[in-house]
Amino acid sequence: MKINWLYIKGVLLLGLVVFLVGFSNQRNSTLKVTDVIIEFEKGNNLFMNYQIVNKLLIQNGKTVRNKEKSVIDLQKLEANILAHPMVEDATVFLTINGELRAKVRQRTPVARVVLSSGSYYIDRQGERMPLSELHTERVLIISGEIAPKDLKKIHLLVTEIRNDYFLNEMIIDIQKMEDGTYNLRTRIGDQIIIFGKIEEIKHKLKNLNSFFNKALRDGSIGNYSLINLNYKNQVICTKVEEYGTE
Repeated sequence: MKINWLYIKGVLLLGLVVFLVGFSNQRNSTLKVTDVIIEFEKGNNLFMNYQIVNKLLIQNGKTVRNKEKSVIDLQKLEANILAHPMVEDATVFLTINGELRAKVRQRTPVARVVLSSGSYYIDRQGERMPLSELHTERVLIISGEIAPKDLKKIHLLVTEIRNDYFLNEMIIDIQKMEDGTYNLRTRIGDQIIIFGKIEEIKHKLKNLNSFFNKALRDGSIGNYSLINLNYKNQVICTKVEEYGTE
């Protein structure tokens, strides 16, 4: 009977690989967490710091540093960070050399709603975001009787304004009026812009942009107190003296 040495070598090699993998996994599971590394994604990471995130990386009331890697519940630690109101996304993982790393993306506010009962931000995803004790972001101010159902449309308007560099610099305030329409206020000239209902946003802002470009070129921007965007394909303006005598 001829011995198939190639087959035997293959079996032995496979057994060796299985042994080494098992040994490596066993050895790796007994290693301890040597360090905790927290990384914030690039951006306006101003609402949280290392200490805040580090306090969230707690398991059974204790720090995970020096604990065996096999007992670390990565999903729970990740969920702890994601539950923080300033966090948009987070990933927690262990490295081969025993480091526990947490990568955190903070939420980005795009507007601040100011109410008599308190204030909060609207983030770039259109969700409510609490204020921070660490930093106050300079963003568009939203005032008036703002209800939760208004946030989606307000977010659409804010997003379009932010996407236009010039209008983003010019407009500082969005106010909801008693009849449910909206007015805008500018940084210079103190004009009131009657935006009306939040509809046909791109069309209205395009008309407003055209008006501003013309008025700034000819120096007439300070002559107007009211700018009405509720008319099709045109901007109706009221001069300062006209508004004052009405």
